[in-house]
Amino acid sequence: MSAARSGSNAAGGFERGRFTALLETAGAWLLGLLWILPLAYAVWTAFHPAEYSTRFELGAPLTLQNFVNAWNAAPFARYFLNTFLLVTMILAAQMVLGTLAAYAFARFEFRGRDLVFMLVLLQLMVMPDVLIVENYNTMNALGLRDTILAIGLPYFASAFGIFLLRQTFKTVPRELDEAARVEGASALQVLWKVYVPLARPVYLAYALVSVSHHWNNFLWPLIVTSSVETRPLTVGLQVFSSTDQGVDWSIITAATLMTSAPLLLGFLLFQRQFVQSFMRAGIR
Repeated sequence: MSAARSGSNAAGGFERGRFTALLETAGAWLLGLLWILPLAYAVWTAFHPAEYSTRFELGAPLTLQNFVNAWNAAPFARYFLNTFLLVTMILAAQMVLGTLAAYAFARFEFRGRDLVFMLVLLQLMVMPDVLIVENYNTMNALGLRDTILAIGLPYFASAFGIFLLRQTFKTVPRELDEAARVEGASALQVLWKVYVPLARPVYLAYALVSVSHHWNNFLWPLIVTSSVETRPLTVGLQVFSSTDQGVDWSIITAATLMTSAPLLLGFLLFQRQFVQSFMRAGIR
C-alpha cells in the first residue's frame, strides 16, 4: 500500500511539474508576443503604403518612400549628430567618474566608506523627474540652457554605473593587485592595467544601458532645449505629432524605426555580454 501511495504521489508531482512548466512556457510566449506586436506593426506600416497601415494583406506592395518622406520632413542628420554627441559625451563622463569612484569604494579603506556608498545608492531611489526644476534652474544659472552640455551634465555621475563597476572590481583577486604594486605600479596604473581589462564585459553592458537610456530620453531634453541645433532625436520626432494635416502612421513608424534601429542593432550584437554581466553583479 505504501509503495503504491508513494508511486501515485510521485506521478502526481510529475504531472504538476509538467503542468507548471507548460504554464511558464505559455506565459513566456505570451509576454514575448505582446512585446513584439507593436514592433511588428511598426515594421509592417513603415514598409507599406499608407492605405495598408490598417489592412494586412500578404500581397501588399513594399515601399521605401515612407523613410524618404520621414527623412525630408525633419532635419534628421542634425538630430542624429546631436544625439550621437550627447550619448558619447555622457558615456565618456560616466565611464571615467564611475571607474574612479568604483575603484575607491572597492579597494580603498577610508572613514565612512560604506556610508558614502549607501548615499550614492540612494540616487537610484530618486526619480529623475523630481529634480527637473532644480536642474533647469542650475543650467540656466550656468548659462548652459539650450546646449547639448546642459542635456548631459546632470547624468555625468551614475549611481548605477558606480554600483555595477564596484561589484565587478571586488571580484578581482587581491593577489593581482598586490603583484602589480610589487612591480612598482601606482594606484592608477593598477586600475588601468588590472581592473579595467578584467571588467570589459561589464563596461560593454553598461555602455548599452547608458546609450539606450539617453538615446531615448525625452522629457529633460524637451525642457532644456529650444532650437534645432541642440535637439536630439526624441524631441525632433515631435514634428510628426502635428495634427494640422492629419497623422500619417506610415511616416511616423518609418521615423521611429530610423531612430531606434541603432539601439536594436547594438543589443542584437552584444546581447550575450549584456546578460552575462548583470548575472555576475550582486551585493558583495
